[in-house]
Amino acid sequence: MLSLITVGAFAYLIQKLDPPREGDKGGGLALPPKIEAMSKPPATTIPVTPEKPPATESGAATAPPEQSPGVKLTFVGDVMFGSKVDDLLQKNGYDYPYKHVKPYLEKADITVANLETPITTRGAAQEKEYVYRSSPQSLPELKRVGVDLVNLANNHSMDYGVEGLLDTLDYLDAQDIKHVGAGRNSDEAYRYVIMEQKGMKIAFLGFSRVIPDTSWYAGKSNPGMAETYSTKLAFESIGKARAEADLVVVIAHWGEERKAYPVKSQTDLARQYIDHGADLIVASHPHVVQGFEQYKGKWIAYSMGNFIFTTNDNPNTWESMILEASCTKERSCDLSMVPILTKWAQPIPMVDEARDKLLEKLTNLSVNAQIDKEGRITLGPTRTVPIEAEEMPPVKKETGIVDGTSKTAVKPPANGTKKPSDSDKAADPKKAEQSKKSEAGKTTETSKKPDADKTQAGKTGESGKTQGTGKNTEGKKTTGDGAKSSEGGKKSPESTKKSAEDPKKSTDSKKTNESSKSSGEARKTEKDRKTSG
Repeated sequence: MLSLITVGAFAYLIQKLDPPREGDKGGGLALPPKIEAMSKPPATTIPVTPEKPPATESGAATAPPEQSPGVKLTFVGDVMFGSKVDDLLQKNGYDYPYKHVKPYLEKADITVANLETPITTRGAAQEKEYVYRSSPQSLPELKRVGVDLVNLANNHSMDYGVEGLLDTLDYLDAQDIKHVGAGRNSDEAYRYVIMEQKGMKIAFLGFSRVIPDTSWYAGKSNPGMAETYSTKLAFESIGKARAEADLVVVIAHWGEERKAYPVKSQTDLARQYIDHGADLIVASHPHVVQGFEQYKGKWIAYSMGNFIFTTNDNPNTWESMILEASCTKERSCDLSMVPILTKWAQPIPMVDEARDKLLEKLTNLSVNAQIDKEGRITLGPTRTVPIEAEEMPPVKKETGIVDGTSKTAVKPPANGTKKPSDSDKAADPKKAEQSKKSEAGKTTETSKKPDADKTQAGKTGESGKTQGTGKNTEGKKTTGDGAKSSEGGKKSPESTKKSAEDPKKSTDSKKTNESSKSSGEARKTEKDRKTSG
């Protein structure tokens, strides 16, 4: 009874406090205000919590893919410490060349240069117009400023013969400076060097298509250069490097001196290197800067110019660059450059108008690249770049030096001393007479030696220049060292003289005419023979 009274009293109290609302049927119990409000849809939008990343089978969330950390590579052009450069080093100290550029070389993970000189105090000067050698005392400072690797595949590394090259290898090893492009045999010359930074393996290789004499070619049992007149070994080495490394860099030596645009052999080789697995190509030899090209997403720097070298009166040879490449395991590189003015063997970063002019110049020289005011190199509009005809490679001979004019040994000159010029050699009356006959198109004798025939035929058919003076017919003075172009082979004047004096070695006029008509074919045959080798 008491319970019933209590419930009735409670119901009566509720009714008094909360009377029936309009629309309510009967008097029943109304919901408490708070409970009623919560049961209705919200009047405003409630913030939605972001969805979690999709879970893997194990239940862990999958993070977005991260790009691998980049490795910074820095490249500079031709470096040489002999001749007048040595005079400056003796006067100002071995740190003299680096006073304005040391920070750029030090901050890179790996810094690379083209060493355009043997490091030696021994050896016999090769028979070529200019020869160089540099003191071993120049290497410690090169290492100290951050240079980690050098390319030796070029037309000066054997200026003092095999002995000079072997000394160079030993001195570099002693300073822990890695080297590519030359070796004690062909295996070592074509071998790639792998350097690891930030968990990334970078393979470096060095090749040259500018070699004065075939005796400089590395062989199975003889020291020499990694040449690419025949590309078989180079392509094989690139392929092996790609299988082992995260990035493959080719340091090339090629082209024609003082030419602003690449010759056909440069563009052909660059693209073939990439087709066989190279990810980045940085090159030298013209002694002037050339433009950039991106091919299949890979960058090509056709010529870096001089970095530490002798100075001549051609201002184009004073222009250089420091090339910086930020590369990843995805085999891609972002490039930027620092414009450099190099005079008296001391490279200095350009500023203001001079800097802007070189950046604009390089943009105009590039195939499909553009360079902004900060030096960043990006893909740009494709331009029609004049690709010049390829010059002749050296022709193998049984004796003599292709780039020289004498088969006899000479006394080693002072470092970088100029040999007698071709104009001096042509002053010989007999040679002058031979030159006149050649210019008039009166070929009167042809050597029976197959290689000599090919040398003469190739010159007449491909370069169309005169023979008989012993002159390097395609040569032009270089920009940095003054040497003539050593890409082409040359017939020794002594062999020409012997051919003229020995009637047994003369051919009849019919054979002479046939030789003249088929000169281009003879040269092509020789080239094919070398390529297939």
